[in-house]
Amino acid sequence: MAAITFELIHKDAATGARAGILHTPHGKFLTPLFMPVGTQATVKTLSPHEVQNLGAGVILANTYHLFLRPGAELVRKAGGLHKFMNWTHGILTDSGGFQVFSLGDLRKISEDGVTFRSHIDGSEKFLSPEISIATQAALGSDIAMAFDECIPYPADYEYAQTSTERTHRWAERSLNAAINPKQGIFCICQGGMYEDLREFSAKFIGNLDCAGCAVGGLSVGEPKELMYRMLEVSTKFLPENKARYLMGVGTPDHLIEGVLRGIDMFDCVFPTRVARNGMAMVSPETSPRGRLVMKNAEFTEDFSPLEKNCDCYACRNKFTRAYIRHLIRADEIFGLRLLALHNLRYLQRFTANMREAILTDKFTEFREKFFAAYDSGDKS
Repeated sequence: MAAITFELIHKDAATGARAGILHTPHGKFLTPLFMPVGTQATVKTLSPHEVQNLGAGVILANTYHLFLRPGAELVRKAGGLHKFMNWTHGILTDSGGFQVFSLGDLRKISEDGVTFRSHIDGSEKFLSPEISIATQAALGSDIAMAFDECIPYPADYEYAQTSTERTHRWAERSLNAAINPKQGIFCICQGGMYEDLREFSAKFIGNLDCAGCAVGGLSVGEPKELMYRMLEVSTKFLPENKARYLMGVGTPDHLIEGVLRGIDMFDCVFPTRVARNGMAMVSPETSPRGRLVMKNAEFTEDFSPLEKNCDCYACRNKFTRAYIRHLIRADEIFGLRLLALHNLRYLQRFTANMREAILTDKFTEFREKFFAAYDSGDKS
């Protein structure tokens, strides 16, 4: 049996939105699913036990950062990422491609791979499809990502075409470099913001012998309507029997629109990053656009929970908005932890609710109800 398989359980009758099960060596996980990001083999400010209790099944770790520090060989000696960070569920490692390509002038791309300078000490490093896959094999993640080039926005057609074709060659090299039989490899569609290149890439990646298909190069600064159009073109040509992963997306509106277009898996630093900036994610019925900025004076004497009927640690234990505002203004780490726990739990509940709506063929109703409240924030 393959290390990673996807079981499609049901498609919403009206929209085709998918509910399924992702099977991994460390358990089976219901989709749609959101993966908290543990860049340095930790979800910032939280313990693995806390993240697991939030309902998270798969987390993401970052190959680029772990490649630089502490190094894949040390993690391998520790028994792999699962033992190293004491996480018993699924782990997906990205290829390092996005981080390398975001270095700008600090990196140089060739057909072989990418030469770059470490953001830690400035030393010269080299990352290729083969090195990325070998690194991820040593890390021992359940899902490894093929090495790709994330096309910036905007990019002209010639650049996008050349880059996409290189990503295809790198995907084949990534698959040929696979050495860990307990690991499944997901390959990544690119294509920039050009529909014909998106179709070309999705068809090519979909025909490869990979465990799953990811859609990359979106949510990189383009208008959301353009992102949705490129996503729709991509998923239209991906195989039904493989998991589909939209990389780097984690706001509720994007999750709904991604699921609408056939996506099963998501990841993003958004919920923990905004927590560190003092923002709580809530339903749009609770607050316009679904956000509470806890530094605001309106919460000074607000002794209600972040959100009624929320079962996260913060709300369940009656930590009030006033108290959390005090912690944030006082730069207390506990305030950031409470918001991180709340935000991640919010997204786990949100994806579970999407799944229930799909299974009962009510996804259209779910989506319309969400956006009726969410878009009302534009008028407030």
